[in-house]
Amino acid sequence: MPDSFSTMIVTYQPSATGSPARGTKRECESAVNSKRPVNLDLSKFHFPLPAITSIVHRISGIIIFVGVAFMLYGLQLSLSGEEGFSRVSGLLDSFLAKLITWGILSALLYHLVAGIKHLLMDMGIGEELESGRLAAKATVVISVILILLAGVWVW
Repeated sequence: MPDSFSTMIVTYQPSATGSPARGTKRECESAVNSKRPVNLDLSKFHFPLPAITSIVHRISGIIIFVGVAFMLYGLQLSLSGEEGFSRVSGLLDSFLAKLITWGILSALLYHLVAGIKHLLMDMGIGEELESGRLAAKATVVISVILILLAGVWVW
């Protein structure tokens, strides 16, 4: 009985009758010697807008996940006492803190709008090609408007 590793390797093995068990020797050699790309050049791929909005939706979720840790630390520090509150309050007045806060809010707003689009698609609305493109455009436009309003609110 062969071990599990050797059964996973596909090689050219002729059967007892002389006919090949898994493709011909030439097919196996051509598959190995084909000129397949070693590294994909991602700059050559042009994704449609619905795909880009879906990818950015996932990225915004990651940003929110990381940002929540910093926001919870700030909340914990501000609730620790009067000194902690004044430290957080002074820190949030800096340009960098406002930029980070705006970035987290931007990710949250985009994630909200794209999430509503995905919920509508789960209900069967906007699943066709043209309506999917329109929904992706609407997601971008509504998100940009909300992100700009959040920027005005933060600053």
